[in-house]
Amino acid sequence: MKNYRWIFIISGLVINLCLGSIYSYSVLQIHLKKFFENVYGLKISATEMQIPFLLSLALFSFSMPLAGRLIERFSPRKVSIVGAIFLGSGWFLASFAKSPLELAILYGIIVGLGVGIIYNCPLSVVTRWFIQNRGLAIGLTVLGFGLSPALLSPIIDLLVYTYGLQKSLKLIGVTLFLVVLTFSYFLRFPDKNESQNVNQFQEVGGISTSQMLKKHSFYGLWICFFTMNFIGLIAIGISKPMGLEVARNCGIPEQEISNTLTLFMIPFALSNGIGRPLFGFLTDKFKPKTTATLSFLSILVAIGLIYFNDSSLLAYGISFSIFWMNLGGWMAIAPTTTSMFFGLKNYSSNYGVVFTAYGVGAILGNLTVGIVKDITGSFINVFPILSILIIMAIIIVQLYLNFNFTK
Repeated sequence: MKNYRWIFIISGLVINLCLGSIYSYSVLQIHLKKFFENVYGLKISATEMQIPFLLSLALFSFSMPLAGRLIERFSPRKVSIVGAIFLGSGWFLASFAKSPLELAILYGIIVGLGVGIIYNCPLSVVTRWFIQNRGLAIGLTVLGFGLSPALLSPIIDLLVYTYGLQKSLKLIGVTLFLVVLTFSYFLRFPDKNESQNVNQFQEVGGISTSQMLKKHSFYGLWICFFTMNFIGLIAIGISKPMGLEVARNCGIPEQEISNTLTLFMIPFALSNGIGRPLFGFLTDKFKPKTTATLSFLSILVAIGLIYFNDSSLLAYGISFSIFWMNLGGWMAIAPTTTSMFFGLKNYSSNYGVVFTAYGVGAILGNLTVGIVKDITGSFINVFPILSILIIMAIIIVQLYLNFNFTK
């Protein structure tokens, strides 16, 4: 029985590989921008190209609370299948977009809903099958989300150069739908006998969402999660454009460096993937407060590295690997902390509310970086803002991210 439950982690990992396609937008937007400009003669700003990504992340986040309640009511399998329809349809319909506005509707809203509906399904399953070492189990499950861009980013380039942008989007949409549909059938909660047999599901207690909202620890967790998403999703959204900016500072033209920068997505995505089980394990071992502090301090180092070395591709590679790793890490820290602080009884609903920090961070972060780029002409000028947010988050961690059910 204990060996059998690993099928839930494997299924969740594969599903997350598909959901993580949303993080390939940094590469996808380069092709989309050129397509809109060359085919339809549009002149598109950096902010306009961020809107579809922003919407997809926002819908991902804000659909989570509703999806959490549906999981408890209808089962993770059924909810995941519904999400697969949205996910595949969004990518497929994106092929018909003729402007960033249409892309925001066809891709941003529909794909974002699909990811948000599905995301909590494997997490809710794994937290019930693995009570001990839940951080590591959650980290391994969401590992696929982080690794996805390493696989899909080169595939996007290859498909677009081979079949063209529109046909590639259709192929990706159909493939994602079929894969998620297949692995959704493995998602289920343990019944009472199975819970006893695996000797892990010992305590199903917990507090309601309304009770959670009265606790200081919830707001501490939410603010910290928001800060990481604000910074991490900026980094993911501008990874390739920032690389092009650094290359220009080095005197390297875009046509010479573009393909190489796409390959940078591989170590970035690997860092994001590794960060999930790593920080999940650290949260199990050292508890959320210590792990969160370590995460934010490493982010502060990365900000300084890229800001003071904006003409170094090495500094760019190291700093953005740290950004990607920590964003991935918080995808394990946040759900693990939610289950530790507020219990498992209403975990799906509670984590759905915590996850709204992801959407708010996505909206404000991507709007901020787009505005800074349009006003100053450079992405590098956003990093002093990020350093202030990190310092504030470190203070919040020390004050409120404590394992205390009475606060």
